[in-house]
Amino acid sequence: MNRPLSKRSKLRAALLAAPLTVAATGALIAAAPATHVKTETPAASAPVLRSESIGVANALSDAFRDVATHVLPSVVAIENRPDTSWQSAKQPIPDSGQSLEKENPFKGTPFEDMFRNHEFGRRGGNAPGQMTPRQAPRSQAGIGSGVIIDSAGIVLTNNHVVEGGGTVIIKTQDGREFTATEVLTDPQTDIAVVKFEGDSSLVAAKIGDSEAMEVGDWVVALGQPFGLESTVTAGIVSAKNRGIGITDRENFIQTDAAINPGNSGGPLVNLRGEVIGINTAISSRGGGNNGVGFAVPSNLAHWVSDQLVHHGQVKRSYLGVSIQPVNYELSTQLGVAPKSGVVVTNVFPKTPAAKTGLKTGDVIVNFGGIHVTTPQQLQLAVERSPLGNTLTVDVVRDGKSIELTYEPEAAPNQFGASTQSTEKSDGVKMQSLGLEISELSADVAKQLGMESQTGVVITRVQEGSAAAESGLKPGMVIVQVNRHDVSSPGEFEKQIAEDSDGSVLLLVRTTQGSRFVVVQN
Repeated sequence: MNRPLSKRSKLRAALLAAPLTVAATGALIAAAPATHVKTETPAASAPVLRSESIGVANALSDAFRDVATHVLPSVVAIENRPDTSWQSAKQPIPDSGQSLEKENPFKGTPFEDMFRNHEFGRRGGNAPGQMTPRQAPRSQAGIGSGVIIDSAGIVLTNNHVVEGGGTVIIKTQDGREFTATEVLTDPQTDIAVVKFEGDSSLVAAKIGDSEAMEVGDWVVALGQPFGLESTVTAGIVSAKNRGIGITDRENFIQTDAAINPGNSGGPLVNLRGEVIGINTAISSRGGGNNGVGFAVPSNLAHWVSDQLVHHGQVKRSYLGVSIQPVNYELSTQLGVAPKSGVVVTNVFPKTPAAKTGLKTGDVIVNFGGIHVTTPQQLQLAVERSPLGNTLTVDVVRDGKSIELTYEPEAAPNQFGASTQSTEKSDGVKMQSLGLEISELSADVAKQLGMESQTGVVITRVQEGSAAAESGLKPGMVIVQVNRHDVSSPGEFEKQIAEDSDGSVLLLVRTTQGSRFVVVQN
């Protein structure tokens, strides 16, 4: 008697029978000689690209192509061929038995400098792994880049590309070579002008306005990296007004456009094909590009080149002050916004600054119509002031805005150059600040190189104190406390006792200059 299967039994029987069915079906399929079974599956579709996105990308690509086509004919390679007829005393010819350093296997190739140990920075080598801004090295000894700014025969480049003497050769994009007739340099900005006998067939690049560039703007770097011809890289402006310590006059444009060995002296241009900088330095651990490059702004480079072409040297104006930036702590003491100007810490007698009426503690916010927020900006604005003109200087004095008049004068040689010495002596201890002060006698002032100065001299600074944390050191002369002149320890103590907000504003001076210091009391 057959009993009906339960639902669970039916399911179990079906599962046991399933492999047999599949196997049998498979055998039948295999046995069918001309049977093709087509399985219908939905086709995978590619994502739809938006026409707007493609249009934007193509437009940017077209812009880069147009810039390269437009500017490359103006880019040149510069070779500085040294005079090898004289043997340097610093490099004696070794005799046959003298051991030599292992030769670079890439010597004589465009990659020689990439595998050579470099000495980074201006003042010595770096610790392993340390990244330091430095001048972009030339790909081979004496090879760099430049840009034609006048078809009559004027090339703008870096000083470090052509320095050292020798014969300077200019190689154009069409394969021609010209020998320089004159090389004019300005080491303070690392800018040089190379003159040669040009002709109307040469293409000169247009100089743009570097001040109009903003962080985030696209830029293109052109040059001859590694000795290769016509190389173009793209990036953006990463920062402006950079000072990195490789030249005396700095206001660099920072960019992530690749600046490699041999790019030195080549142009940095905007998407209109205008030169807005001269490629100068890279920040590198091993000599190559690390995405941090620096260029001299075109406004500064153009002014320097005009000075060199017309005068053979750079004529700079001067003001005659010591200055420092306005940081947050200092701004609260001076009653101005942080980074809103540059504060005057000393006015030298018989200088244009003294004649202008500037005073210690003035915050210069505009100079000749140029808004200044860093000492570098003010220095460059002053130096470019044309002689014979009259300029306005907007300052904030004791919280009030006033306008002064400045008449530029040529900077004397070695203005402000001096040496510094210090000497300790017993004095009055200021425990709340962590320093000891003493009267600035005539003998002490002479030893410090500040015979005409009045104030009190710091003789000792307690380690870990507020004074030490503020950067005060023995030998510094304090001339003001909270904007009041002091000439004795007693006057100093009196001003400190009258302090009520917990911080003290000191004006200190050394032979190197003056600056304001905020010390927590």
